Amino acid sequence: MTLIIRDQLTCPPTWFASYRDLTLYCAVLLKLDIVVETETPDLYYRWIKPKGGMDFIKDFVRPGAEPGVHLDVFRHFPVTIVTDRIVPENVHRLIGSIRSLAA
Repeated sequence: MTLIIRDQLTCPPTWFASYRDLTLYCAVLLKLDIVVETETPDLYYRWIKPKGGMDFIKDFVRPGAEPGVHLDVFRHFPVTIVTDRIVPENVHRLIGSIRSLAA
């Protein structure tokens, strides 16, 4: 199963430590392939790579190119978890939602 994270969720107001926690948990414990969905992969690669944000990311994909569980700011696809940011207050809820949809 693939977790597709919208590019906007890698930037503030997302806490980068919470983004890392989420990707670590999903990659290691849930055994999900994680990709970032974006039209501008170079821009986001340069943003997240120096912070260690690529450690659990497999690739960048164009919007709609990959099936899986979407983590997005809007509901564009049937299997989407909608959130405006990834922060300590919602990481556990997001992980629970991802776990239930990926099962």
